[in-house]
Amino acid sequence: MSQSRFNALDTIQNRAEYDMEYVEPSTGKISDFFGENTFNDAAMKQYLTETAYLAMKSAIQGGAKISREIANQIASGLQTWAQERGVTHFSHWFQPLTGKNAEKHDSFFNLTPDGKIIEEFGGDVLTQQEPDASSFPGGGMRTTAEARGYTIWDPSSPAFIMEVGGDKTLYIPAAFVTWHGEAQDFKLPLLRSQVYLEKSAVGVCQYFDKNVTRVIATLGWEQEFFLVDEALFNNRPDLQMTGRTLVGRVSAKNQQLEDMYFGSIPERIYAYMRDLETECHKLAIPLRTRHNEVGPAQFEFAPVFEEVNVSVDHNTLLMDMMERVARRHKLACLLHEKPFAGVNGSGKHNNWSMGTNTGKNLLSPGKDPANNLQFLTFFVNTIKAVHDHADILRATIATANNDHRLGANEAPPAIISAYLGATLDQMLHEIETHGKSSIGAVKNAVDLVSKLPDMEKDTTDRNRTSPFAFTGNKFEIRAVGSSQNCAGPMMVMNTIVGHQLNEFKHQVDAAIAHGKPQDQAILDILVQYIKESKAVRFEGNGYSDEWKEEAAKRGLGNRTNTPEALKVMTDKKNVHLFAKSGVLSEKELDAHYHVYIHTYVTKLQIEVDTLADMCTTMILPASINYLSKVAENIHHLKAIGLKASSYSTQHEIVEHISKHITGLGDALTKMHEARHAADGHDHLEHSAAAFAGEVKPLMEEIRHHADSLEYWVEDSHWPLAKYRELFFVR
Repeated sequence: MSQSRFNALDTIQNRAEYDMEYVEPSTGKISDFFGENTFNDAAMKQYLTETAYLAMKSAIQGGAKISREIANQIASGLQTWAQERGVTHFSHWFQPLTGKNAEKHDSFFNLTPDGKIIEEFGGDVLTQQEPDASSFPGGGMRTTAEARGYTIWDPSSPAFIMEVGGDKTLYIPAAFVTWHGEAQDFKLPLLRSQVYLEKSAVGVCQYFDKNVTRVIATLGWEQEFFLVDEALFNNRPDLQMTGRTLVGRVSAKNQQLEDMYFGSIPERIYAYMRDLETECHKLAIPLRTRHNEVGPAQFEFAPVFEEVNVSVDHNTLLMDMMERVARRHKLACLLHEKPFAGVNGSGKHNNWSMGTNTGKNLLSPGKDPANNLQFLTFFVNTIKAVHDHADILRATIATANNDHRLGANEAPPAIISAYLGATLDQMLHEIETHGKSSIGAVKNAVDLVSKLPDMEKDTTDRNRTSPFAFTGNKFEIRAVGSSQNCAGPMMVMNTIVGHQLNEFKHQVDAAIAHGKPQDQAILDILVQYIKESKAVRFEGNGYSDEWKEEAAKRGLGNRTNTPEALKVMTDKKNVHLFAKSGVLSEKELDAHYHVYIHTYVTKLQIEVDTLADMCTTMILPASINYLSKVAENIHHLKAIGLKASSYSTQHEIVEHISKHITGLGDALTKMHEARHAADGHDHLEHSAAAFAGEVKPLMEEIRHHADSLEYWVEDSHWPLAKYRELFFVR
């Protein structure tokens, strides 16, 4: 009998409610405590001098630099605020290319040269820290001997207090750079892309409204995840090591009845959600929506929209909090994109838009016909940007984890296409057909848009098969993986749209200089863009084989695995795009590329080793032991003189188990050989391609045999928690 698995089940069955250590959620209104653990505007007004407060607001709203003198004042107020709340330590909180957040805690406590004890926190410490950078992925930007790395305070994202157990620590959001100032993280390129997009978008907005001086990219993410009992999680080495089940036969009941989606939230999960929401609301993470997702034991959180940098920070912090709070509830939170084969994986839909300082959502047509040409301008330019740069957008969602999900029946395909909905697609068709070079055509186009139904509500249907869908007043990037940092896709969206808006303004200004009226010049160029980007628009089923054929005819890329998708980061077109925009230098882009390729290879190496270990030490021994038990039964029946027909079923079991044991052993040998060959390549790109093309298919072959053995081996002998237990035992 498999003791580990059944001990886990006993633990769950006998666990008393008080053992779950539930934290009682706040009983007050959310507004009573929202943001109480953040250095928000109210806290700044209370703890900063007027000069320091105004300097902070200028830094947050306009990117103004903060002098060292002002930084000292801010640090003093921040320290007082934190210590009044019981904080003893502080840390710069940053997002290196590991995909996880990072932190190094220092105490306010210090000793003076004469041995006196003081509590200090100055502007120099607030603005810059020096964590050892040698152990973070750098992609060749520096050698191991070059250990210097710097975290640089990001004042646009509020400092916050993290409560862990009885301890409280002040966290200061920061960017992470090399000694030479090169980006080693997700935040700095994102911040650069925001500046680039804002400058480009403001220039275009000036055609329509001279009062626009700022444009802010906004983001609303939707975070999907699974929750399983920690006792069962601890029984699965694959979940512990890789975040997904490398073997496991899908249970008879999973999601086929479609009864989980928006179903009643189980009481235990509800307690977890309430607890997590309370912690998040204290940190000003504006979670608003929670619900059951499609898969069994799968759920989702979604917040209110925020400025993109703050929203990315909040999502990164949320993922950390989700895992922390889950442990408090004796649960394991699974953020992997495909933790279970045969059921829906998890994504993180990124809803992206742009807003102005005048309160206008640039991707919302609204109800004012006079502004519809502005909407059309930003709408068409965004589609054109995605058409021209689909390859680099695809690269940002390419990971080993996401390869298991993209193109499956719950996730968009690897082909980047844009879904607009029948109404808007028809609108572009009409403009393309009738948008002649005349003032009358401009008026007709504007009138056409103004006669559409209320665009704020239901202009488009949902298309789950589209990786890039317009949903009323925003574009939804549906292919982002659940465990990913949102910054990568958002950085690319900001950059490609900023670049496209620059190109648009250059063409419009040139046309105006040659005597065309402004509106006519704008419309002429939009008609051109509509024609040029038509190939990326697709309203049908992105899962179908017919779409793959049609996409190929249209010239759209279909990069089905991570090495293929990432390779475009080295293309001259993309190197020039990022360098010209100032978002990533050629050196930085190359470093990021090599980090992502290395991460892909390393994750597959871990999966191969974990799978081999599980098969060798758990699955094969259990199968052989049960095979011996059945063979012994046949021997006894034969010994007492029964006919062979009396134990034909036992013979069948022996044949099946023997076949799959042999098949599993052979596939393991081939996988070891393929892995050794993949590791032996001189170039990382070749190694990644070998893992994708040769090692992964053998892992699937091993899984086939292992899952077949799970079917034939007696339940009490099987060592691993089964899908039915992971899904339904709470």
